[in-house]
Amino acid sequence: MKNLVEVRDLKVEARTDSGRCVEIIKGVSLDIATGEILALIGESGSGKTTIALTLLGHARTGCRISGGSVVVDGKDMAKLSERELASVRGTEVAYVPQSAAAAFNPAIRIIDQVIEVTNIHGLMSPTEARRKAISLFRALSLPDPDHIGERYPHQVSGGQLQRLAAAMAMIGDPKLIIFDEPTTALDVTTQIEVLKAFKSVMKAGGIAGVYVSHDLAVVAQIADRIMVLRGGEVQETGSTDDILSRATHPYTRELLAAFEPRPRDAAVAETKQAPLLDISNVIAGYGPMQADGLPLVRAVNGVSLSVEKGRNLGIIGESGCGKSTLARAIAGILPISAGTVTLDGRELAPSSRQRTRDQVRELQIVFQYADTALNPAKSIEDILGRPLTFYHGMRGKARDARIEELLDMVHLPKALRHRRPAELSGGQKQRVNFSRALTAEPKLILCDEITSALDTVVAAAIIDLLKELQRELSLSYVFISHDLSVVEAICDRIVVMYGGRKVEELTPAQAKAPTHPYSNLLFSSVPKLDPTWLDNLKLDPEQVRAYSHA
Repeated sequence: MKNLVEVRDLKVEARTDSGRCVEIIKGVSLDIATGEILALIGESGSGKTTIALTLLGHARTGCRISGGSVVVDGKDMAKLSERELASVRGTEVAYVPQSAAAAFNPAIRIIDQVIEVTNIHGLMSPTEARRKAISLFRALSLPDPDHIGERYPHQVSGGQLQRLAAAMAMIGDPKLIIFDEPTTALDVTTQIEVLKAFKSVMKAGGIAGVYVSHDLAVVAQIADRIMVLRGGEVQETGSTDDILSRATHPYTRELLAAFEPRPRDAAVAETKQAPLLDISNVIAGYGPMQADGLPLVRAVNGVSLSVEKGRNLGIIGESGCGKSTLARAIAGILPISAGTVTLDGRELAPSSRQRTRDQVRELQIVFQYADTALNPAKSIEDILGRPLTFYHGMRGKARDARIEELLDMVHLPKALRHRRPAELSGGQKQRVNFSRALTAEPKLILCDEITSALDTVVAAAIIDLLKELQRELSLSYVFISHDLSVVEAICDRIVVMYGGRKVEELTPAQAKAPTHPYSNLLFSSVPKLDPTWLDNLKLDPEQVRAYSHA
């Protein structure tokens, strides 16, 4: 089969703040045949996206292609002028970003954005372009394909918007599409629908693809071959089946091991303690208050649950089910409109502003994105030092010593205290994010999707860290996630939410055979390290129609 893509000895340099050039891609070579999908996997900073972007002739700000060739359909993308690249992008090579929401203009109708590339390149008439867009919507299994394009981006779900971004990339009939972690932010039910749609349209059209991801189970469902990267170098390349079943490189085996079930602490699971957190019939939401004193939009609608001392509770469900809103309501960031929240036998005020400093201290929340949770202008020392002074009055040498203890607790070098967040890796930032919660010496920590933006190996290390700290500090966690394997690894009980309500509560063992149809859909939709899993997946169509928001 003819190679559509031939990359030889690719090198990319990045300029540091001091002006020094550092090689971040170190002589990578790869081939992609016509109609073949190659997955690039590896931890954050391995060079996956940097390599993929060179196929568009693009290097990020501060980077440059410093050596080698990047040939796509006979054209060396590294040597084309900006004018020549503009004529190729969208027609021969297209791109689907990680965040479709950031890729769409909120003020322009979807259909006009999807067909824009046909107008720019004069590929067809507006009428033909609209007809082709609707055909793509139908092929991508989008609801109401004849009219969905007339909506604005905010009027469709995340999974629908991700497929619409794919339609935007496909409408120019490209020979190659770059998928840059397009399902990372999606819940499992939505992810399955998106993956099925991508695979079907790519194979039907004979389109080649590069699929960038850190999730081996996801790429196993869509890729023909897998290239494993680390530190800008190729560690191993092979067919999907070979990589999953017969990996030879130690780093590849480390990635595969990260998908193995994490060991559970049986002693903790068997402990019976009084409830530390107890919430009863909580209602919280957004919009104007109605005559009954409740919000117009009830994102959390009458939820009750409890967490025993020394135990962990997982809350799972698709995007929009209310799990993060529930965490904010428990923390008092979003005041509850009805119901009660009790911590260690004391009922808490609806809003954190009405709670005592000690009550705020005892119940901390760690947010999903450390990038936005940590002040980029402050050093790690300042980020950790402020709550130490606020909660404990620590200053001077006592505060400095405690900062070093906290960094040691989360396995970070003490020297990092003088750096700013931008100078840390994703995993390091999340450890600082968690360490800041520990400054308060809390009894309970609400973890809101804290591993969703991390690669598999780093996420596994964070889970192991949480377990270690729980044993040392007698902590309890409420762990909110759409990653069921993470929840099963750390939680003693799992609450399934849908539409703002709790539909089922079960143990990790019971998750193998849930009783509620939505729970069954959710657990059945978790990708497996098996290339045939997606093709063989059989879900009840009525169940999917009833519960999936994809």
